[in-house]
Amino acid sequence: MPSFHKQNHTRLAPMEAELAAAIGARVRLARQQAGLSLSALAARAGVGKGSLSELENGTRNPTLSTLYALADALDAPLATFLVAPGSFVASPGIAARLLDARRHDDGTTVEVYLLSLEPAAAHRSGAHGPGVTEHLLITHGRARVGALGREQTVGVGETAAWVSDVEHGYEALDDAPVEAVLTIRSPGAGSE
Repeated sequence: MPSFHKQNHTRLAPMEAELAAAIGARVRLARQQAGLSLSALAARAGVGKGSLSELENGTRNPTLSTLYALADALDAPLATFLVAPGSFVASPGIAARLLDARRHDDGTTVEVYLLSLEPAAAHRSGAHGPGVTEHLLITHGRARVGALGREQTVGVGETAAWVSDVEHGYEALDDAPVEAVLTIRSPGAGSE
C-alpha cells in the first residue's frame, strides 16, 4: 500500500484530481437522491459547508473521516462514494484501499478494505448505522480495535469483530505499522 500522504487542499496531482472529482460527483448524487441541500448534509454530517462544496466539485481531497461522516449522515456504505476497487482514502495516520464491494439482493452491503495504520496511530470512528458489523484480520503488526471501552488487542493472523453502530477505533501498538483486511457488513432494510 502506498505510504500515507499529506492532504493538499489547494492543488491536486492529476490522478488525485480525477479521483477527487469522481468521489465528489458520487457524494453530490447521493445527497441529491436523499433530497438534501448542501447545507443540510453539511450540518447532518458535521462538516463545513464550504468543505462539502469543494469536495463535491472535486477541488478538495476527501479524508476517510469526512467520507465516513457523509456516509453515516446519508445512511449509506462508505463504498457508495469510492469509484472502484483500488480507490484509496486516508486521514492522518490511517489509510484504506477498497478491495471489493457487493450489494446483495436483500440490500446487505459487504465492503472489503486493505487498512493501514502508521506506527502509534490512533483513529476514532463515529457510530455507523444500526447493525453494521466490522471484521478485522491483522496481516502485519498489532492493534487495539473495536467498540470504545470494549477494545480487543489482535496480532498477526488474529481477528476481531464488533458491532460498529457505536463509536469505535483502531490503534497501532508497539510503535510499528499495522496492515489488516477490514470487512464491513451493512444490513439492508429488514435483513438485520
